[in-house]
Amino acid sequence: MGKVLLTSDFKDLKLFRRGKVRDVYDLGDKLLIVSTDRISCFDVVLPCGIPDKGRVLTSLSVFWFDFLKSVVRTHFISSDVDQYPVELAKHKDQLRGRSMVVLKSKALPVECIVRGYLSGSGWKEYQKNSSVCGIKLPSGLLESDKLPQIIFTPSTKAEEGHDINVDQKHVEATVGKDIADKLRSLSIEIYRRASEYGLMRGIIIADTKFEFGIHNGEIILIDEVLTPDSSRFWPKDQYERGRPQSSFDKQFMRDYLEGLSWGKTLPAPMPAADIIKKTSLKYLEAYRLITGKELGLE
Repeated sequence: MGKVLLTSDFKDLKLFRRGKVRDVYDLGDKLLIVSTDRISCFDVVLPCGIPDKGRVLTSLSVFWFDFLKSVVRTHFISSDVDQYPVELAKHKDQLRGRSMVVLKSKALPVECIVRGYLSGSGWKEYQKNSSVCGIKLPSGLLESDKLPQIIFTPSTKAEEGHDINVDQKHVEATVGKDIADKLRSLSIEIYRRASEYGLMRGIIIADTKFEFGIHNGEIILIDEVLTPDSSRFWPKDQYERGRPQSSFDKQFMRDYLEGLSWGKTLPAPMPAADIIKKTSLKYLEAYRLITGKELGLE
């Protein structure tokens, strides 16, 4: 396992934003995104790092950006530190494998969530009123059931705290009808293609979220994409409707934390060492199954 990086601190670079997991630096018309090994559960950053997590997030995003290039333009420029701008050369060792240089765009204030299966908060809502984010679904569905059709369930994008589920009308009011329609159609098409590929690789992508930005008047896919942080990945060979699924994502850590007497606010508890290690292995396994490669051995 690699060395854990909790925070980057490049004092000679302009910090653009420090998120729950990623540190972003301003390079003028470009951004440098550094994926740390921080892990956030229930919108709270835990005090531990997950070995290799940042490398998995970056490498998987780079894989999917390439896979999706015929569907949507993306912000990705390079993850090769030897091709980075000269001012980053001194930081090569820390950036290698966990960073990418991307186009700077105007991020749209919408979390584009797409669901193909009934799980998580969607399952909780469905049990109450047979809907997910206000979208009515047939009665009689079980937990983890495949939905009759892929659904788009956007939310607000909160810098801090919890995102709030909204409907398509809210998205239209926020960004305009044309962009809202495009976000929905793009999100569903990206998910459809990725989920079909995932099934061939032995992974069910139950749901995921995308972020988009505007660059030179065009909608582009930004941030990370189809990673264990932004998606639910289930092993296809263990899938069984009517129950929660084992997963290759941070749901494993969430389930562990749910068993603790913790109010889901700071300060967060320090997970047990074996839980940290198992979480790391799940991220690495997700990468191996999706790409067919071992991380760092490509």
